[in-house]
Order: sequence, then structure tokens, then C-alpha cells
Amino acid sequence: MSRWIERTRLDDASTVLRRALAEGFFREGTSAALFHDLGRVRARFVELETRFPAGTLHAVAVKANPVVEILRALVNAGAGLEAASFEEVRLAIAAGCPASRIVFDSPAKTRDEIASALALGVHLNVDNFDELDRVASALGNTRPPPIGLRVNPQVGGGSIALTSVATRSSKFGIPIERRDEILAAFEAHPFLSALHVHVGSQGMPLETLVEGVARVHSLREDIERRVGAGRIQTFDLGGGLPVAYRPDDVPIPLSAYVDALKTKIPGLFTGDLGLVTEFGRAIHATAGWAASRVEYVKQAGDERLAVIHLGADLLVRRAYRPDEWYHEIAVLDADGRPKAGPTEPVTIVGPLCFSGDVLAKGLALPCIDPGDFVVIHDIGAYTLGMWSRHCSRGLPLVLGYDGDTLSVLKNRETPDDVVTFWSR
Repeated sequence: MSRWIERTRLDDASTVLRRALAEGFFREGTSAALFHDLGRVRARFVELETRFPAGTLHAVAVKANPVVEILRALVNAGAGLEAASFEEVRLAIAAGCPASRIVFDSPAKTRDEIASALALGVHLNVDNFDELDRVASALGNTRPPPIGLRVNPQVGGGSIALTSVATRSSKFGIPIERRDEILAAFEAHPFLSALHVHVGSQGMPLETLVEGVARVHSLREDIERRVGAGRIQTFDLGGGLPVAYRPDDVPIPLSAYVDALKTKIPGLFTGDLGLVTEFGRAIHATAGWAASRVEYVKQAGDERLAVIHLGADLLVRRAYRPDEWYHEIAVLDADGRPKAGPTEPVTIVGPLCFSGDVLAKGLALPCIDPGDFVVIHDIGAYTLGMWSRHCSRGLPLVLGYDGDTLSVLKNRETPDDVVTFWSR
């Protein structure tokens, strides 16, 4: 199986958790930890390099997982980083990413952020015409870094409305229906040298992902007819591919995506155009999993509840939109070994003080006891980066592993750390 689509097996999680217990990572008040398979992340980056033309900039989305040491592992492998805020630009720099491999995509860039990004020399994707005027004013007569225009291909939404960003009225980019204005913008601003597109990943079928790229790529010929051949030097395909969170989901292999692009848009791969990708979820999601001790097991009406230390603080989307976001859940015993025996229904609840802090209801699992570990699969993307401060719970320990090597990627927050966070 391609490492692009493989998921962590419970037996493998058990092996890593037992190593973490033996090495003392769950001492001194640590009740939960996130685990990230760095070897798998690097293997996925290698596959990106293999499938796309040499020289393609693979700028992994910081928002998917902003832990600096995870970003650093990608940068050391040759990746770039995509920043959706100027704070993420700073995270990319902290991870050692050269400015030439940073792509800045925020839809709300301030004048100061634009000036700072231009001074750093990061690749800048402009979201709207007003921002384009700000960039032109900030540039003056200086030689610009690569600057692109984000175009909304208006291919419609996928099965998850909240993560679909190419509907007709999306807040992102310039609608492609304003084609004449886009052409005029390239005519008026010679520093524009790139096009950028992104339609979303989760819930998007392969055909829609490819069609979005094709529609924006069609602008390339129109622009170059207007302002001259060779004007578009870079094409940013944006992010990613959906992840198979459910065991019966059918993932889209990277090879299928690239083959579909080559068939639909052969001009992308002729070698005269620099390419940029912005994968995030597909790189990280199934490389991460979490383990939390069960603190209490109690009966409430007809339900048996297992109270753990991770809930809606980590899995915001799962708690608030359970029909759209799924995470497979399993149980290991107090020593980190898979539990056997007959299953019974149990509801997994988190530690926060509101009734919606529920991760699964009536889940069939082997009998759970206090001290056991609940394992939550596929939490490597859009979880810790969306951490909720409700009830002021501290961020959990983050561990990375690569083969037999286990290391701390981010220390857990102590109560004192949380006090510092909320203090002046």
C-alpha cells in the first residue's frame, strides 16, 4: 500500500504507546498525548516529489499542523510551507524554512503584513483587487518576489459546506466570472507572474478538484495573449486531497490525482511553468493519533460513560459537526495493550464543562475501565491547530516517532503555562 493513504493500525499504536509508557512520558501528571509518525510524513513528501515535476515547490499548509518541530522535519526534507496568516509566516521562519519556500495566502493581509512579506521575499498570493492595489503601492520600484492572483474557479461545493471554498459566493479569491477584470489586472500590474487556485479538500471528489485547476489554468493562455508569452511563470495548484477517516472510505491516491491532472491539463507538465502545491490534511491527518487515559467510567441513565482528557478542545469539528467529521476510536488497557473480550456500548466524553463534549455515543468497544487508554485515530491535521481554550485546559504533550525513535515535539502545557497565556 502507498504510504500516502495508509492509516495507523491499532497494534502499531499499541507498540508506540507501550514504548512511551516505558520511557516515562506519562509521568508527572501527563494523562494524554498526541503521536505523530514523522517517518510517514517524510515518505509522503518523497511521493509528492516523485509524482510532480522536479523543481515543484511543495508548500505544506501550516494550518494543518503548526507544531514547529513537525514543520522543521518537513523543511529539512526539502518542503516549503504555506501560511494562512502572518503568524504562520513567522512559524515557518522559526522552523527554518527559507523565505523563497514560504507561500503567504491570508485573505486579510494588512498593509504592514504585506510590506513585511515583500521585505522577506516570500511568495505572495493576492486575494482581491483592493489587496492588489496595496501590493502595488508597497512595491514601488523594488524587484518583487513571486506574486500571484488567487482565482475562485466557482466549481461549487463538496459534501462539506464549511470547508468548500470554490462556491460562487466564496470569500476567497477573485471569482473567475470576472475574467475581463482579471486580464486587465495582469495588464496593469507587470509584477503579477503567478496564478493560484484552491477549492478545498475534504468532501471534494477528484473530478471537482481537477476541474478547479483546469478552469484557472485556462486563464493562462488568455493572459499571455493579452500581455505576452511567458508572463505566467508559476501556477499554484493549492491544497489537497481528501482523507479516508472511516474504514470504508475510498481514498484518492496521489497517483490518481496527478494522472487526472496530466490528462485534463497537459500544459501544466510541459516544463515551462513552475508548480506549487499546498497539501496539508493528506500529509498529516493519518500520520497522527491520540491516546488518553480513562479517568472515570460511570452510569448515566441507560448510558455508560467513559470520561477522558481529550474532547471538543482537540476535536472541535467532531463535537460540533459529528455527521460530517469522524474519527475511529479504540481502547487499549492500562499497559497499552489491545483489550479483548465481548464488546458493550459506551459513550466517550471529554473533560469540558458543556454537554456537547461528546466524541462517540453508544460505541461498541471491549469493556473500558478507569486507567485504560482510549485511542483516537487520524488526528494529525486540523485538531491541535484548532485547539479550544474553553475551560483553560492545557495543550497535551506531542510526541514524534520514526522507527524506534521517540521524541518530544512539544511539551504539554502546565497550569502555570496556562496562567501565563491568559495573563497580561
